[in-house]
Amino acid sequence: MSDNRNKIKNAKLTAPQMELKHGDQMRFRIIFNIDGEIRRAFDQRGWERAYNLHDNLFRIKIDIELKSNRKKLAQLSSFHKASLFWTRNPKLPYRIWIFIMKDDATFYPSDVEEARSLLFDVEKELTIDTSQFDTNVQEVYAQIRIWWGKHNYTPSCELRAKTNKLSLRI
Repeated sequence: MSDNRNKIKNAKLTAPQMELKHGDQMRFRIIFNIDGEIRRAFDQRGWERAYNLHDNLFRIKIDIELKSNRKKLAQLSSFHKASLFWTRNPKLPYRIWIFIMKDDATFYPSDVEEARSLLFDVEKELTIDTSQFDTNVQEVYAQIRIWWGKHNYTPSCELRAKTNKLSLRI
């Protein structure tokens, strides 16, 4: 289900070098932000409401495919998860707070903006072997697909975007 209230912004593909030898390892970095209603609705008041309705886990599925023309060179799948919990932390003025899990690491944000950044700002790396390329110049781009399910503060959503193209010389 696609929607125009949320979008992927600033999708960018970078590489440390543009000329490589055949058979070298090439690292690509993909950066993007999820913006729109979901980012605005993701605040402490919404967490409190969701927790009271037993809606304690929010999960975003991220699929990234690195492509050259139509050929898939590499694929990366990951999840960003937010879990709501009851806290008695005296440093926080709220009773319901959140922790974020991404890339097998857990983060306890100190404020709402940090939580939004951890959950909705994505930076991933993909490494491929240049032997997958033909010789000469290749145009490479990343195709991004993200989605999440229905919650009391958001309907289910699927978003797609493409990054800029890089011209590589092998």
